[in-house]
Order: sequence, then C-alpha cells, then structure tokens
Amino acid sequence: MKIFVPVERLDGEPRVAVTPDTVKKFIGLGCAVSVETGAGAGAHISDAAFADAGAKIAKTSKQAAKAADIVLKVLRPTPEEAKGYKKGALVVGILDPYSNMAGLKALAKAGVSAFAMELMPRITRAQSMDVLSSQSNLAGYKAVIDAAAEFDRAMPMMMTAAGTIAPARVFIMGAGVAGLQAIATARRLGAIVSATDVRAVAAEQVESLGATFVMVESDDEDGGQTAGGYAKEMSDDYKARQAELVAETIKKQDIVICTALIPGRPAPTLVSKAMVESMKPGSIVVDLAVERGGNCPLSKPGKVVVHKDVTIMGHVNVAGRLAVDASNLYARNLFNFLSPMFEGTNGKFKIDWEDETVTGTALMRDGKLIHPLLKASNKE
Repeated sequence: MKIFVPVERLDGEPRVAVTPDTVKKFIGLGCAVSVETGAGAGAHISDAAFADAGAKIAKTSKQAAKAADIVLKVLRPTPEEAKGYKKGALVVGILDPYSNMAGLKALAKAGVSAFAMELMPRITRAQSMDVLSSQSNLAGYKAVIDAAAEFDRAMPMMMTAAGTIAPARVFIMGAGVAGLQAIATARRLGAIVSATDVRAVAAEQVESLGATFVMVESDDEDGGQTAGGYAKEMSDDYKARQAELVAETIKKQDIVICTALIPGRPAPTLVSKAMVESMKPGSIVVDLAVERGGNCPLSKPGKVVVHKDVTIMGHVNVAGRLAVDASNLYARNLFNFLSPMFEGTNGKFKIDWEDETVTGTALMRDGKLIHPLLKASNKE
C-alpha cells in the first residue's frame, strides 16, 4: 500500500497527518510512505526527519497523490486536490461533512472512499482513534493559557507582606473533553473554578477535578445527552432557565471559557452581549466555538476584540496552535484507526465495512455516499 501525506492547503493549518514515528510504524506494516516536502514544517518536523524514518520526500503532490492508495490529511482536501486522487483511493482526515458538501461532492466525483475522523463513535475500542478527544484536550489547555496571558491579574491566591491577592474566578461552559481539560488547567494555575453543562452526568467529572458544578435541572430522561454521549439541543424553556442562571454566575467571574458545541448544528449562544457587559472590567471571554458561529455573538473568528473593557478571544484552530503535540496525537489516531486493517506486515490491506469504527466514519465508498448524514443532506 502506498501512503501519501501532502502539505495542508487550507490557510492557517500547521499540523501534519504523520510523524517520523508513525511513518516507521506504517513501513513496518509493509507500506511505502511519501511525504510532500514541507508537510511537517508547521510542526517543526523536517523533511530530513521523515526521510530518516524511511519516507520518500515528494517535491510536489501531483504524482505522489495520483499513485497513492491512502491519502492522510489533517483537514479536508480542496476540490482541486480531490481531482488529483486515484480512483478507489482512501482519503482519511477531518473532513467537515456538516458544512463542506461541495468539497465532499468533489471527492465523490473522484471515486474515492473517504473517512471523517471526527465522526469516530464513542466506544471503548475507539478511544485511541478519537481525534476530537485528542485535539480538544489540547484546545482546552491552550484556552486557559491564552486567557492567563491576556489577563492582567494573577491567577492564584498570593499572600504577601503588602496584602493578599484574591484568586481569579474561572467559569467553564461545556464539560466535554476541552472543558474538562480547561478545568484541570485553571485549577493547576490556582484559580477558583466552576463549570456548567447540559448533561447531568458531567457533574461527577467536574467535581472530581475540584470545580463547582452549576446546572439547570432538566426533565429529560436522557440527561441532556445523545446516545453517542454528546450534548443535545435543549428545549426553549431549558435555554431560558439556563440563560438566567448563567447571567447571575457570569457577573462574578474573571474568565469565562466557552466550549459548547452540538454536532451538526451551529454553536449555541450561551454568553449574550448583555452578559458580557455585566462582567467586571478587565475580564476575559474565550470562545472555542467561534468557528461554528460562537457561544458569544461578540466573538470574531481569528480576532481578539474588546467590548466595554471585556476581552473576547476568538482564536481559530486552537489545537493547531500547539502543532507539535497536536500532530503527534493526531498521527497516532490515524495509525490506530488504519493499522487493524492491515493483515500482518506484508502490506496487505482489507477494510471490514461492518466494523463499527468504519461504519461510523465512512462518508463514501468508491465515490458513493454511504453515511446516513450525507444521504440525508444529498436529498435536501
């Protein structure tokens, strides 16, 4: 099997889909690996490091892409890239099926099989393949570090001869992977931390990290989560009660970190303009959901804005701002997903199309849309 890893074409993407370590592992399975020159530059991995691991360095992507049986990507390929893929090739990456139908149609036209890693089912066996978890974990950490760098006060309580400095108060909205890491990081920095989530099950996790859980009680039997473990869309009554509770809580906070996302939908608005204006001067809002519309209507993708002396941070691709670690984890996710499909070490490759990790992530097979999500969108 020939594997190709191109330079990421979308702006602002420094991550790479393989590392020298995973190159060696793929070669150990009998694969030939080609890496486009400069593909690892954003993650500080040189062409020489890939070559030392056994990869062939491709000066351009055209020939290598056309010959590849498997193309490993971080973000979705552009339509122009898709045109250059071999019919029947496998394309694996974070393919953004919810808002990239035009790009996916280009992949379908190319006749490839495409796997969206962000749709990996949340089952025990797939934990090591879960790119949302690996990347969100880093994003949650980085959100707190970004906020602390912008904050013009100390995070922990400090007792000095001149007096005592009170600890910062940090409120985390959304207790998924990113939120939980944000809680842990803020606690390590000495802040007083509270958090909220629509899922009742999150309370135990939040409290185990030393934070206070703030939640509106829901009458839903499912506890505010989908069968896959993600937060679900809540009723208008719940949203109204949640907004009231959040409004009172936010007034007391120094830093608010928003992480709430609902798969397939725009990010829910959690921090209104009025709530921002109620915050203390010098407070910080970090909106990790800004690329999906934002949890705060004042956040701007890729911008840090100030509104009524409150700083609102809307950095995009936050995990990518830790490109070295993000690439290492993502590359392992891809290897863990693909390696069970190899039969021994002779390069023989077979996809079990009934496997749960395959059915959950496969968007198309040989150009034919097969994922329920895409079938529904294609009919609209």
